[in-house]
Amino acid sequence: MTKKDGFIKYKRALPACETANKRVKHFEEFVLDAGEPHIMEQSARCMDCGVPFCHKACPLGNKIPHFNDAVFRKSWKEAYEILASTNNFPEFTGRICPAPCEGSCVLGINNDPVTIEYIEKSIAEMAFEKGWIKVNKPRKESGKSVAVIGSGPAGLACADQLRAAGHNVTVYEKADRIGGLLRYGIPDFKLAKKVVARRVDLLRQAGIAFKTNQNIGVDIDPQQLMADYDAVVLCIGSRKPRDLNIEGRSLKGIHFAMEFLTKANQSVAGDAVDLMDCKGKNVLVIGGGDTGSDCIGTSNRLGAKSVIQLELLTKPPTERAADNPWPNWPMILRTTSSHEEGVEREWCIATKRFLSADGVHLSGVETVEVRWEKGANGRYQMLEIPDSKRVIECDLAFLAIGFVHPFLEGSLARLPLTLDRRKNIKTNCYHTTVDNLFAAGDARMGQSLVVHAIAEGRKVAESVDAFLKGAEVVKEEELDVNPFWV
Repeated sequence: MTKKDGFIKYKRALPACETANKRVKHFEEFVLDAGEPHIMEQSARCMDCGVPFCHKACPLGNKIPHFNDAVFRKSWKEAYEILASTNNFPEFTGRICPAPCEGSCVLGINNDPVTIEYIEKSIAEMAFEKGWIKVNKPRKESGKSVAVIGSGPAGLACADQLRAAGHNVTVYEKADRIGGLLRYGIPDFKLAKKVVARRVDLLRQAGIAFKTNQNIGVDIDPQQLMADYDAVVLCIGSRKPRDLNIEGRSLKGIHFAMEFLTKANQSVAGDAVDLMDCKGKNVLVIGGGDTGSDCIGTSNRLGAKSVIQLELLTKPPTERAADNPWPNWPMILRTTSSHEEGVEREWCIATKRFLSADGVHLSGVETVEVRWEKGANGRYQMLEIPDSKRVIECDLAFLAIGFVHPFLEGSLARLPLTLDRRKNIKTNCYHTTVDNLFAAGDARMGQSLVVHAIAEGRKVAESVDAFLKGAEVVKEEELDVNPFWV
């Protein structure tokens, strides 16, 4: 096996998966083990570029060529140490990250990019298998206490970093289990919950306390929290779903995607829940993103008769367009594993109204075809195509059209927080307008990726650490995603 010309000799190859017909019968992960030689061959495709654009594209600044080289040399422990120096949870990002690093891989200029995400997951799993992942206990206790509100990727990363810095950390979660979006927003077939539990157990052993069924602003007064702790960090996510307020919206059978996915995850965990019955039903998924894809895979596993996915935007090209050059994120058509399992996809379709045969239950939707034209101001505008209305029969409709801003409910809404124009929490170097209150993740930056949330958690931890030590807080752009104590 050679590395010097590996990018020429070897082709990009991802591990095999169970067939679609087989995997839709269960909710377990279905990617098969490809073996160490295959992973090493894929790492050999990394060119060790003089200017590795993958670094810049990764919100965590992962040292990708370095861990690729270590894998190629069979120095797996070294590879893990390199990866863990920048990423708290590579076992998560190695499964569910859309891999912006791959979109900026130099090899991708005229070839298929390196399988960075797959290699990352392989390193993480090898580290767990070999026992290299240890409890991250601090060298010295600070005597300071921090409450982290929310146990999603931002909250967990923040807690992990702050605990490593020696602070006492308590994580509050309003759900009955720890994990936030990782636990209830992502199906088990993409991220097995034993993977989440495995990491939470390590965090707990490091001394982080977890409190579930604690809805701050409803069950607990945030003012009391700020009095009890030296610092409080809001990592509450951006969970308010974007709605589709059209005629018939109140009909039974129309649900937000996250409501559907949460109940499905609870059911898989063995909870007795009022699960949306997809068996033998015609399912419509409105929204073409990852959440919509998760609804497709879940619906098929629950026995849907048919699944249709509608997207308002134009169908992307299969290759980069002229106005979408490397190293920008490639705006191309993506077919997920859930799409492969059975779905009819349609683009440039707007939903006009929900229909009912009995006045109570959903029976169909009226849609219209649209086209997008660039206006005089340079912005695209949507135009309906005349005589293109039609009715799509469906029994269930899942709205997967994104999230608008965080929920600020109960007494949490009475905090003197400043919001930006999108109603996200406005901060200065992650510090809110309240003395010892910080915010990070989607609640601060808006709906984004898990890898961005982890980076946010690491950065807010540095800001909080400086605050607790009475140090001068640097500018936000100067915060180090990889601080000195890790």
